[in-house]
Amino acid sequence: MKEQLYKEKDRLIEEIKAIQTESGSWHLCFENSLLTDAFTIILYKTLKVQDGAFIEALAERIASKQLSNGAWKLYHDEDDGNVSLTINAYYALLTSGTTSKEDPLMKKASSYIKDNGGLMRANTITKLMLAVTGNLPWSSLPSIPIELILVPKAFPLSFYDLVGYARVHLAPILILMNSQFQLNTKDTPDLSDLLLYDSRFYEDLRNQTRFLKSWMKDSLVYLSDFQEKANDKAVNKAKDYMFERIEPNGLLYGYFLSSFYMVFALLALDYKKQDSLIRKALVGMKTLICYPTPHSIHIQNSPSTIWDTALLSSALQVAGVDFAEEPIQRANSYLLSRQHFRYGDWSFHNSHTPPGGWGFSDVNTMEPDVDDTTAALRSLNKLADEQHNYRSEWNRGLKWVLSMQNDDGGWPAFEKNTNKRILTLLPIDGADVASVDLSTPDLTGRTLQFLGDYAKIPRDHPQIKNGVNWLLDHQRTDGSWNGRWGICYIYGTWAAVTGLEASGLSDTHLSLKLAKEWLERIQNEDGGWGESCRSDQEEMYIPLKASTPSQTAWALEALIAISPQPTRVIDRGMIALLNSLKRKNWTHFYPTGAALPGQFYIYYHSYNYSWPLQTIARYCNKYLT
Repeated sequence: MKEQLYKEKDRLIEEIKAIQTESGSWHLCFENSLLTDAFTIILYKTLKVQDGAFIEALAERIASKQLSNGAWKLYHDEDDGNVSLTINAYYALLTSGTTSKEDPLMKKASSYIKDNGGLMRANTITKLMLAVTGNLPWSSLPSIPIELILVPKAFPLSFYDLVGYARVHLAPILILMNSQFQLNTKDTPDLSDLLLYDSRFYEDLRNQTRFLKSWMKDSLVYLSDFQEKANDKAVNKAKDYMFERIEPNGLLYGYFLSSFYMVFALLALDYKKQDSLIRKALVGMKTLICYPTPHSIHIQNSPSTIWDTALLSSALQVAGVDFAEEPIQRANSYLLSRQHFRYGDWSFHNSHTPPGGWGFSDVNTMEPDVDDTTAALRSLNKLADEQHNYRSEWNRGLKWVLSMQNDDGGWPAFEKNTNKRILTLLPIDGADVASVDLSTPDLTGRTLQFLGDYAKIPRDHPQIKNGVNWLLDHQRTDGSWNGRWGICYIYGTWAAVTGLEASGLSDTHLSLKLAKEWLERIQNEDGGWGESCRSDQEEMYIPLKASTPSQTAWALEALIAISPQPTRVIDRGMIALLNSLKRKNWTHFYPTGAALPGQFYIYYHSYNYSWPLQTIARYCNKYLT
């Protein structure tokens, strides 16, 4: 096996170097669901943008993913389909003009949607799209008063208690809900046959919105300044909020979905289709194109360029590529050019710290996050150690990371202390996850691993001790931890274990022993590891019953970190990892990145490079040298 490991390590190193771009970055696909492809078709056709080849290419990829029962899935082992995704795909294909309702597969899609409750059973993201394009009455959606944006930050609940990525989606949505804007054309498909009445749903809807509307009314009664023309003031504030967060490429926060809503919100505010803001947003959306295969295109919600570059550069260095070699120098030069030096929304709850973080995508200038920042700093670590003229940038990033620790001791992703549970009552599905930015085991564990192994923060430092205590307090009784941004319990446990080990916990500590036993217990028969996307919906570990490269790598890196010698479990796992990299079946493409439970998962094309290489290198460095 030793020879195989070194051979595979060398192969991965050369492949990674070969796909680096001239800028020093790596541009690998952030492959999210077909939602973005479908919404792009719907937006372009609704606005009568003439780009037939582009629309046909997107439609071709959507059509290629349809199942024999007419449905579409988010991930391989999802039961028989996903009703929201099927509605999106069906609507987009009809809108594209490449097919019709009479097509046998479209008939099957229609039957699947009806059999699963029709349009009313879609998620909020899909319902909003249907409403703005005239295929769903606004009365069938929950309503959030736009005046929420006027409530002062000092109140128990305000717009600014939401995490930034939620606010930036909600601002245009509030404008659309307030105006009940709709736009369709003679080419817009009529989906009224899929609108099935369900009295229970409408009663649930009234109950969902009653509390928020009552609270808003009671709150604003005390704010005499807002009584006169409150609605107009709220609309203007929401508009200004959007305008202040448009990135240089014309996209709102650099996200596709928020920009989709922004375009319709601008139309609701009487902006013309030819307005420069709308035209620039449409052009910006095409910069989100990636190529999942040489002959297909995909619209990424947010390209993962910074994340991929930092992970791949760091993995190369763990594998022995010197920081002075050209690929690492180019990567680090690129990363340094993308460090943030402006105050973004993160500073609402952290106003005394200067900027210094990194964001997720190439054009991100105002939304740094903790995970991307520690990833970038790992890549830059040796450079900053050897060439002290770079130390100020590294220290600036480190200071920003430390400042982002939540009061409970853990770390969030984007904003500090955005943890008001009342926000989970917002009448939007997924609000329990997407509206807040709680401390999570994956962020806390990865941050501790960086602080211990790279920044060399003393283990008795109060912030390290608080982070460790937070992780120990949040371990599940079975020995695992739940990850937020990866699937799911394997991801969280890997991050927690490596973080605790870097913080000085002995491998004999009860917490690490329990984690080790759990990882060994869930090893597959083939020696690898795999977990279903269903885990984050069911809030419990659900085995995939197959092994994926990235999840196998995560489990192994955790075990290697706390095992002084290779065990039979680890050696079987390493063989399984090598075998998984040779396979190109569905397990290779399975989404192991998480975003919104039951709605949004990601197959990171970089993950089958970065994590296997790093894990193989960890094994070789610890056991074979």
